Amino acid sequence: VPVKEKIATIDTNGSGAVATPAAETPKESAPVQETAPSNGTANGAQPQAAVATHDSSSERFYSPLVKSLAQKHGVALAELDSLPGSGQNNRLTKQDFMEYLDTRGSSPSASATSQAAAPAAVASSAPAQTKAPTSTPPDMPSFDSDEVTVVPMDNMRRAIAEHMVRSKHTSPHVYSMQEVDCSRIAEYRQMHKAEFKKRQGFNLSFTPFFLEAAVKGLLEFPGVNASVEGNSVLLKKHVNLGCAVALGTSGLIVPVIKHAEEKNLVGIARNLNDLALRARNKKLMPDDVAGGTFTVTNPGVFGTIIGTPIINQPQVAILCLGAIKKRPVVINDMIGIREMCFLTLSYDHRVVDGALGGQYLKYICDYLENWDLDRPLF
Repeated sequence: VPVKEKIATIDTNGSGAVATPAAETPKESAPVQETAPSNGTANGAQPQAAVATHDSSSERFYSPLVKSLAQKHGVALAELDSLPGSGQNNRLTKQDFMEYLDTRGSSPSASATSQAAAPAAVASSAPAQTKAPTSTPPDMPSFDSDEVTVVPMDNMRRAIAEHMVRSKHTSPHVYSMQEVDCSRIAEYRQMHKAEFKKRQGFNLSFTPFFLEAAVKGLLEFPGVNASVEGNSVLLKKHVNLGCAVALGTSGLIVPVIKHAEEKNLVGIARNLNDLALRARNKKLMPDDVAGGTFTVTNPGVFGTIIGTPIINQPQVAILCLGAIKKRPVVINDMIGIREMCFLTLSYDHRVVDGALGGQYLKYICDYLENWDLDRPLF
């Protein structure tokens, strides 16, 4: 429904009478509103910019949130009127306002600041050498309108952006990498993929092997299957394994395999396939993406050799799978061709140190490199 279009009339008396329009409100309250600004100005209790933001002379609509932010940061109404908005009918949103503040700076502009505050501002700036330098954004190159295509972020992209920025501000990221020989799991997969496809109806990929290894490693090193709450570390009893699923070029989502420690290779493969299909068909339920304790992302399917992913808050680590490639490696002082893959663990250095991160990665590598070829699939 377009903004400001009437969709209903609420009759509070139950008589069916139409409510009195706002324009017919008794005018006795008008003098009260006229005296409030004069009293505030006379007493000097209200900054000029704060009064301006509540001036009703503007025909543009501002939400209460934007008005309160403008009052807090000393942005006058005339200054608000000059800002472009990305909302419906060019409405100014909170994000528009905060982006403007980043380029404007935290101090009010000259037009919005009363001259009476100038001496205090001068006094507070001395001595100049003790004041922290103000960071200014670099000059952005200008482009003609026919040289660019403006694509507004949709809700998913905005949510991803906020989530990733918050994670970087929350966790000091550290990265450890190890190379794993995938030759044995490649051989095992080749032995069983036809039977698996016949019985399950979909292909057996390499990803379930890594997921099982990741789960086994979390049981051995529970400090990686954790989260931070204040000054406490919460060690999780179950492994709820998040698996990043790409949704074409529109974004990604992380559905969760609940209690993954209770599932075998086939069970993990079934859950992964089901969640991926429902994610791409937009049929996931809210519970399908909630409660994750550890995440695995696999950009290797797109050819990525090494990745350094951002932690999925409030978790403390995320495992990245690189592409499996045949490479020459040294084996017992001889050169051989092996199926190799780089694994990257991004972890929160507040609670996971390099020793723990490295031990966890080594466990995964040893688990995969020593895969039992005689192990029954079903």
